[in-house]
Amino acid sequence: MSTPANPSKDRQVAPSQLCVGMFVHLDLPWTDHPFTFSSFKIKSLEQVATIQTLGLSRVRFSPERSDTEPLELPAVETALAESPPPREQDPVYQNKRERLERIAAHHTKAAACERAMMSNARALKSINQNMFARPEAAHQEALQLVDGIANSMLVDADMAIELMADKIGGEDAYFHALNVTIMAMMLAKEMKAPAAAVRLIGLGALLHDIGKVDIPDRILRKGAPWTLAEFGVVQLHCAKGVAIAQKMGVSQEALRIIEQHHEHVDGSGYPMKLVGAQLNLLSKIVALANTYDNLCNPVDLQRALTPHEALSTMYGQRRGQFDAAAMTTFVRCVGIYPPGTIVALSNGTLGMVVTVNSSRPLKPTVLVYDPAVPKEVAMVVDLEQEPDVTVTKTLRPQQLPQPVYDYLSPRKRMTYYFHTDAGKSMP
Repeated sequence: MSTPANPSKDRQVAPSQLCVGMFVHLDLPWTDHPFTFSSFKIKSLEQVATIQTLGLSRVRFSPERSDTEPLELPAVETALAESPPPREQDPVYQNKRERLERIAAHHTKAAACERAMMSNARALKSINQNMFARPEAAHQEALQLVDGIANSMLVDADMAIELMADKIGGEDAYFHALNVTIMAMMLAKEMKAPAAAVRLIGLGALLHDIGKVDIPDRILRKGAPWTLAEFGVVQLHCAKGVAIAQKMGVSQEALRIIEQHHEHVDGSGYPMKLVGAQLNLLSKIVALANTYDNLCNPVDLQRALTPHEALSTMYGQRRGQFDAAAMTTFVRCVGIYPPGTIVALSNGTLGMVVTVNSSRPLKPTVLVYDPAVPKEVAMVVDLEQEPDVTVTKTLRPQQLPQPVYDYLSPRKRMTYYFHTDAGKSMP
């Protein structure tokens, strides 16, 4: 529901006084009217006619957000010349019903992604538990997990990254590896890598941090910056990871990803400060995905960047560290407003980006705050279908009023998954 700039200045008018250019608020449940938003500026006489059929005796409008004053109240109210068609036959209500069906399908799809992500986290936990006692079995489990992700990811041409909810059940330690795996595989796919290369990058990304298993938590979980000695210990995880993966029987291509996932094309990475052509392209892709997730999900959550800030930092301040083609493709994939970004819309609505639009990055799909709609079936709006509504700015979660924060539930930690569709499926 749009919140007017000054609600105390809202006025009430009769439906017969409505005209094009007035910014109105329909004080009805969202399901009881056919419009996308409950607050909007009237654009056509057809919208006026539809509002007049809603049974409202008065309609609230915001003068300061309107382009015109209401019409004069007729001396004698006249009845409509003809009765409106029944709602089941009215095209505008049919469109609303179809939108509700698509929103329900979106929530169902997101729930399926959640279940798949949790299942993959449990599988990764099993891999980590087996990698010393049964290294070859752990290797096979890792291959099966990557194959499962790849089979879903490669089946259709269109793919959208979805924001997942905060996780419970002690699986948090495995979501960084899964985040990097999913984003790296997505990026490789979008760069037209062969299916075999997408699977290779998935395996290397899934195992990229296994060398951290012997690093003390007091170092890994340290909120303050590392000392030089501590950073030296951390850097060893690349070589240790290669040693562990070799015992598992991992391919040379995947080993190279594990070894190089902290290297940067400008030579500023570690452990070998490789540059440009010295780096494997698959390693460059994983390094980019790894950096993005580390910025969004640092050990100290007080230092976490929003997805929008993380992408802006990487593109605006650290672009020289990454492969140019991979960086350009990544920006297109995750969007100008990546999933998890809190946005203010031009109609006064607040929301959270849940899906990107790679063809129109300024038009993501947004979960909208509307207290008239239950949180469990929150409205999901594809801004590509709303030409008059744009993103005006991004917000940090702590800037939200508490009711909006509770409704949108911004994630403390960002976790992503994907869904594939033969065609565009968002409402």
